[in-house]
Parts: sequence; C-alpha cells; structure tokens
Amino acid sequence: MAKRLFDMAAAIIGLLLLSPVFLLAFVGIKATSSGPAIYRARRMGQHGVVFVMHKFRTMHVANQQASVITGVADKRVFGFGRLLRATKIDELPQLYDVLTGTMSIVGPRPEDPKIVEQHYNQLARETLNVAPGLASPGSIYNYTHGHLYLRDADPEGSYVRQLLPMKLALELVYLRRQSFTGDLLVIARTAITIVRIALGQRLFAEPPEMAEARQLESMLRR
Repeated sequence: MAKRLFDMAAAIIGLLLLSPVFLLAFVGIKATSSGPAIYRARRMGQHGVVFVMHKFRTMHVANQQASVITGVADKRVFGFGRLLRATKIDELPQLYDVLTGTMSIVGPRPEDPKIVEQHYNQLARETLNVAPGLASPGSIYNYTHGHLYLRDADPEGSYVRQLLPMKLALELVYLRRQSFTGDLLVIARTAITIVRIALGQRLFAEPPEMAEARQLESMLRR
C-alpha cells in the first residue's frame, strides 16, 4: 500500500514538473517525423497480464515493428528520437502508466510478450510477480552496457543470448532485497546515470549487485 501511494504521488509530481519537457518532446517529434507522438507498446505486466506501455515515439512509423529490440545504430530511429532515447525522455509517458497502476516507479522492466514467452524460464518469471517499473537495476545496466552487446546485425538475438540473462539476474537481486530505501537508491542511480551519459560518459563500472547477479545468471541461461 505504501509503495502504491508513493508511486501515485511521484507520478503526479513528475507529470506536473516535467510538463514543459513533455511539450518540447511532442513538438520535436511532430516537427521531425510524421505520425503520432506517443507509441503504445505491448508489454508483459504483473502476473503475466499484457498491458499497453506508453513511450514517446522515436522510430519512423513504417519501420518501428520490424524488431522488438533496437540496435546501437538502428536506422529506424530518427534524429530527434535518438536524442530522446539517449536522455530517457522517451520513457517519461510511463508516468501515466504508473498513475493508472499498470506500472510502478521502481520494479523489473517490462518485456515484449514475445521475449517472455520464448525466453523466460521459471526463475525469470519470478520478475512477473510484481508490477513492472519505470526504473530498475536491470534497466540501468541496459542503459550503461547495452550498447556493448547490440552492435551486430542481429540485435534481438544478441539481446536474448547476452544481455537479457544479466538484466533478469539484476532484477531478481532487486526483488530479493526490495525495500523503500532500496527503491530510492535505484531512482537516484538512474537520475545520476542519465546525467552522466548526457555529459558524454560511455564507460561504466559494473553495478554493485553484479556478484550476486552472476550466481543467478547461470540459472537463467538453462
């Protein structure tokens, strides 16, 4: 109950304070790419229920469904959209999803249903026991290290083979340690990481949960 109240308060405050950013993103998308400003993505939510997650659109409409994973130099992403992705502004509409209750501020990042159905084993599905989050240790790792894995011509294959197991392991570590203080630390780490990347940093140390996550990663690969 306390987590839900925090989510609602944080979502309302975020939507109000960031409304100028929403407006700039909306105008920028409309000025640089034809189509809707908001992209509605199907994601697997709590208890395996599929929901619609909202993002600012960063890809050209005609090509955005070609692959569920975006490569480092994905040509589907238009210029302004690349800026939105680099600063994570494209994720801000998910504050609405937090407000409606389909997401939480902090929790395991939701995946495309196809990825879940084809690549989640029983251990991985433990991440579906809670509401998916806007921020998480797995999403931070994807943000800081994902570009190291998704450089080839098969980003989806590279993602499920190399990046997804570690992301899921980090999410499981989060679930095992979950606390209000821990959630605040994840929010702070996310904000700091976004600023550091915006300032040009590209190399990051491994996350503090890595030692424990590596023990789970091998079980997620089975």
